Amino acid sequence: MIYKNYAILFAIGFIWGSQFIFQELALNSFSPIWLGSCRAILGTITLSLICKMMGLKGASNQWRLFTLIGLLEASIPFVLIPWGQQHLTSSITAILMGTIPFYTLMFAPLFIKDARISMGSTLSLIVGFCGLLILFYPELSSGTGTINLTSSIAIIIAAVCFALALLLLNRVRDEHPLIVARNVLSMASIQLMVIALIMLPMEFTQASLTSVFSLLYLGVICAGAVYYLYMVSIKNAGAVFTSMTNYLVPAVGVLIGALIANESIQTTTWVALAVIIFALIINQSMTIKK
Repeated sequence: MIYKNYAILFAIGFIWGSQFIFQELALNSFSPIWLGSCRAILGTITLSLICKMMGLKGASNQWRLFTLIGLLEASIPFVLIPWGQQHLTSSITAILMGTIPFYTLMFAPLFIKDARISMGSTLSLIVGFCGLLILFYPELSSGTGTINLTSSIAIIIAAVCFALALLLLNRVRDEHPLIVARNVLSMASIQLMVIALIMLPMEFTQASLTSVFSLLYLGVICAGAVYYLYMVSIKNAGAVFTSMTNYLVPAVGVLIGALIANESIQTTTWVALAVIIFALIINQSMTIKK
């Protein structure tokens, strides 16, 4: 069983870590708003099929909460991340998204009763922030670096939205996690489609096969099937074990960017990745001790 748990863990880390390079490829043919819309729709369809095959049916009527979570979990990030990645490498994007646990720790006292930021959490936040400073050092020191700060801020806002959505999920009651994921993506799909149709009607131009495949992968796998694996991992190995995907996602993103996309990665990027992963290890150790 332990080997199966690790296999699922690495599968989740690989899927979420690989999404950045596929997002980069999909942007060659799709605008950020339509990429986010199609991804949410494909994820909703995939999760709906999985729920049907498992015989799961919704029991609660918390659609206002699902709508808010959908806005933070999918609608905003699914647009901001592709938009920001137009001017960033997949490696930088992966590292910035790897900071989600820090924002979760920061905002937890505002959303969860009796939650507080401990000394261990504070240390983790400080180390993680140092990692971000190292990542942006070339740009901040000379102004001639390769990292676009506006795009980076967009990715960070998306990461904060993910963290807030994660905290709001604690308020969902009496519902299977897969049903929650399906309902959240359903609400996000509606929001994104309305925005896309109003702001940017889709132009039916010929998309490359690579872009279409990347879009299908992002929707079916990264926004759909991976949630099933995530829930299986939590059920079989627990939430603490599953949270180790936070180490894998930025690492996988950087490695794929270097090996597959031949991205030029600065020394400061590797150092920043190591520092941020170390901060996550501090966070993980704190959680285990509790």
